[in-house]
Amino acid sequence: MRIRQKHGKAPAINSNIPPGDPATAWDRRRAEYRLVSPLKRHDYRIVVVGTGLAGGAAAAALGELGYDVQAITYHDAPRRAHSVAAQGGINAAREGALDADSLTRFVKDTVKGGDFRAREAEVFRLGQESMRVIDHLNALGTPFAREYGGTLATRSFGGVQVSRTFYSRGQTGQQLQIATAGALLRQVNRGTVTLHPRTELLDLVVEDGRAQGVIVRNLVDGTVSAIPAHAVVLATGGYGSVFYYSTLAISSNATAAWRAHRRGAWLANPSFVQFHPTALPVSSPWQSKTTLMSESLRNDGRIWVPKKANDSRDPLQIPESERDYYLERKYPAFGNLTPRDIASRAGSERIRSGYGVGPMKNSVYLDFSAAMKTKGKPYLAEQYGNLFQMYQSATGEDPYAVPMRIAPGAHFTMGGLWTDYDLMSNIEGLFVGGEAGFTYHGANRLGANSLLSAAVDGWFVLPLSVPNYLAGLSDQSLPDRHHHAFVAATRNVEDRVRKLLSVGGNAPPEQFHRELGDILYAGVGVERNEASLRESLDSVIRLQGRFWREVSVPGGRHHVNQTLERASRVADFLELAELMIVDALHREESCGAHFRSEYQSDGEALRDDEHWSSVSVWESMSDSLPERARFLARQEPLEFSVVEPEIRSYR
Repeated sequence: MRIRQKHGKAPAINSNIPPGDPATAWDRRRAEYRLVSPLKRHDYRIVVVGTGLAGGAAAAALGELGYDVQAITYHDAPRRAHSVAAQGGINAAREGALDADSLTRFVKDTVKGGDFRAREAEVFRLGQESMRVIDHLNALGTPFAREYGGTLATRSFGGVQVSRTFYSRGQTGQQLQIATAGALLRQVNRGTVTLHPRTELLDLVVEDGRAQGVIVRNLVDGTVSAIPAHAVVLATGGYGSVFYYSTLAISSNATAAWRAHRRGAWLANPSFVQFHPTALPVSSPWQSKTTLMSESLRNDGRIWVPKKANDSRDPLQIPESERDYYLERKYPAFGNLTPRDIASRAGSERIRSGYGVGPMKNSVYLDFSAAMKTKGKPYLAEQYGNLFQMYQSATGEDPYAVPMRIAPGAHFTMGGLWTDYDLMSNIEGLFVGGEAGFTYHGANRLGANSLLSAAVDGWFVLPLSVPNYLAGLSDQSLPDRHHHAFVAATRNVEDRVRKLLSVGGNAPPEQFHRELGDILYAGVGVERNEASLRESLDSVIRLQGRFWREVSVPGGRHHVNQTLERASRVADFLELAELMIVDALHREESCGAHFRSEYQSDGEALRDDEHWSSVSVWESMSDSLPERARFLARQEPLEFSVVEPEIRSYR
């Protein structure tokens, strides 16, 4: 393992969190932010990469303010961003009249849910802005579910005992994305935002320690070009698809974030990957991804396996007395609404122990028979109807009549590019929003906090923090695209494209991606330990070598070439996977979704707050590709003054 410097010995990290009470930090910071005169805003260009909920919102808001915004997406339309997949809902601490929710309770639930590995002050900001998010998105046209009297309806998600999740049936992410894309396209129509569809970021231009623009490739004609800017915002989503079988869209990738990392942007907690407990199980080695069933289903669905190992009976033939509702048995206080990391680990343990169900014995049941008897089919259809239809389309089974089969699947990444409190990376002028960053969630994300964090970043933080940075540039002119930094970065991108096309092997890039996924699921999955991590690290390094000797990329670079796109992304995944494993080896404790079997107490994660109450921050020391990187580790200590760390229990 090539860690150049161990934690505790590297230079200190300035997270730029306002000193003092974390509950009022955001109010104080907002009051301090500098402004740019409306008459000068159009003189500043901002590149926003990604048009999902965070990127689309940031681009729309900055365009509304009058800046020159260049919005980049590899999709053919912003509407297709992966934010549409977050189906269940969006949290807001709006203090419901009946369940005594509050901002303090939201912060406690979120910090505890992340196993005390999040920044407390940022969680306060998330909760504080959550109260405005719903009204804002409602005003943009999101059709939130309502009670009979017209008030907005809510429901519960894992890790909480209140009802704070606002929703739009089982398509909340889709409705929020439609509203955000509409706001973005309004700015495109006004001329404040220039949209670059079917365009992919392949490098970040850094000069004098500042982000000065990006190098992109047009995915239709292969043209490589530079876009200079005063500031760059990356909002390109997470990297869960490094596992191949994941709940993410097939085209979701890590290239933009990893290219920025190889240009010097730090990466935080890369081993923190969440496995969603209600993904559909893999049913064929030839399928291309897994599908997510919303966590909201756990409000009315009960999870169980047969009490008898290797029981092949039809689930309808297994009586109640022979069913093990293992979440309700082990965690009576939260039952089926335990946080995702705990539910996934419990389900994985049952499957590994021989109690798995289905043709491949790789799943557990999510059963709605009790809700059918007590609440009826019309209620279930109203709450989850489209999810039930989606499940039936995918499996051919009617979930109203037979239990769903679900299994843990690679999902959300809590790790990402490191940013300070203002969402700016260690590279000046490079900002990060949404899942591409690491903030808010610690070692495990609570359900329905994903859409929230993306919306808060895009609508309420970046539109303030980016202008604050621009105000300090003193009318600095737009960087010259003919500057040697742009010329060199463009040449690097073209050289890398040529190198991929010239390997001349016989294996498609997808084959390497599949093999990488198998390695990661086996050794860096729901549960990992030192032996499995070291074996995985060796396997990934060998796979990297094979990739650059054996990959086949037919065709050329001056036209649509999706194999070339895939190969470039797989090459980045292979490098990222190495750092994920190094980080998992480095963090010698268990916390949240990072469960190392050596560190546990009665089957639960055993944190080491004395040594690891910190963010792991990584720098890669080489930018010569495909040369392997050397890694420099830093630690950012975490402080808690309101939510004191405690043993995390949901029993």
